[in-house]
Amino acid sequence: MADVMLSTLKPGQAAHVVALDPQHPLRRRLLELGFIRGAKVEVRRMAPLGDPVHLRLGNTDLALRSADLRGVTVRL
Repeated sequence: MADVMLSTLKPGQAAHVVALDPQHPLRRRLLELGFIRGAKVEVRRMAPLGDPVHLRLGNTDLALRSADLRGVTVRL
């Protein structure tokens, strides 16, 4: 299994969270939203210009900027 940045996934792809960059400016907020090790995340849709990205994290739907996803490492 390969570890990649969440921002590189395409709509329809799902993965599990492996790590959050310790220097990520939104680290605490992402943890509060559920981006914890082992959490399943699926990219549902992307806006035409790439922002925002519609994600499903567990049973929760989120819309986040692709820049905020760059510090999230996932395993396919």
